[in-house]
Amino acid sequence: MSRHTKIFIGLISGATAGVLSNFLFPDSPIIQFFQTYITDPLGKIFLNFLIMMVIPLVFASLSLGVAQIGDLKKLGKIGFKTISYFIVVTTVAVIIGLLLVNIIRPGDYLPATTKTQLMDSFKGQATEIKQTTEKTEFGIQTLVNIIPRNPIAAVAKPNPDMLALIFFSLIVGIALTLINQEKAAPLIKILEGINDVTVVVINIAMKLAPYGVFALIFSVTSRFGFELLVALSMYVVTVILGLALHLFGTFPVLLKFLSKYNPVKFFKKIETVILTAFSTSSSSATLPTTISVSQTNLGIPSQITGFVLPLGATMNMNGTALFEGVTVLFLAQVFGVNLSLGMQIIVILMSVLTAIGSAGVPSGSIPLLVMVLAMVNIPPEGIAIILGVDRILDMCRTVLNVTGDITCAAYIAKSEGYNLSE
Repeated sequence: MSRHTKIFIGLISGATAGVLSNFLFPDSPIIQFFQTYITDPLGKIFLNFLIMMVIPLVFASLSLGVAQIGDLKKLGKIGFKTISYFIVVTTVAVIIGLLLVNIIRPGDYLPATTKTQLMDSFKGQATEIKQTTEKTEFGIQTLVNIIPRNPIAAVAKPNPDMLALIFFSLIVGIALTLINQEKAAPLIKILEGINDVTVVVINIAMKLAPYGVFALIFSVTSRFGFELLVALSMYVVTVILGLALHLFGTFPVLLKFLSKYNPVKFFKKIETVILTAFSTSSSSATLPTTISVSQTNLGIPSQITGFVLPLGATMNMNGTALFEGVTVLFLAQVFGVNLSLGMQIIVILMSVLTAIGSAGVPSGSIPLLVMVLAMVNIPPEGIAIILGVDRILDMCRTVLNVTGDITCAAYIAKSEGYNLSE
């Protein structure tokens, strides 16, 4: 049985068991015990196993990718195309989300009593997020922090500074192209060795994937009440519809015209990535699988995947930006805040910028979303309204994020004259 089939079975089994548990035994202490001592730890172990290799993988693959490209002029051209692709496609995603939220107006469907109940239920979490946001530096300091004084300290934190790691890796890669090749060769060999080791470790981790996925999905769905889903159904539908339009509308068009690749074949070849992204809700945790599948199934060369995909896992957040745009306007409708066209353009800009700055981990965008709410005069505490359904939406938007990374890598490879595997 193929890996993606096993993962799919784990996902469906976990979802079914979780939904039935929530429906039949909503407050059962046995289910709570099972969540606390079995599925939660097992899911976190699987996630930790994947995330454990992200930092060495990003450093090795990005430095190697730059060194293998070799020509700095060519590197600059590829870098410009990559960043331009990220910004344009992410902006399209936000515009799709804002058009839908203005047409559907999901905020008009939420009764005042439900709003009050949700804010009371998730008040504690919202306060904690708000306090985290107040400590978050976003703006000119973010730009300064991209260049780390101590690259090891930058990543030796609970939430590593991935932009700093990317900058350091790029500089090491550029330096490797500028020094004598005989002197560069030993370090390149070490980086290749690190890459090979991460591939082996990830293959070991992915053998646990069906069980880890079952645990992660069960934990989410067994806590996920149908009453909450019904209360926020129009908001959830708006977000998922926007994500689906971008996934099955924008990306196939880009694949067909920019990469000259059959979209149906593309989605079939990246099934494992989609399932991993959906179950882990983390672009960073999915990155090793994204690189492996892009090289093996699509034939994208290692110097392209090594450069584009680590950048994408941090900077290319199409689904996150769309979700943020929809959420800001949804909460504006709920609180009766009228956002003019000019303010909505600011929302587009801030959604793109904060999506780039958000961590590629579950719910990594929420603290930055609170900042956007405050910027357009929407009560930041309002984030409590959507916290109950955020995890399920996080799973969906992560699929969009990682798929966007691979479409970019495919476009860059094709534009540089490489042929993709059919």
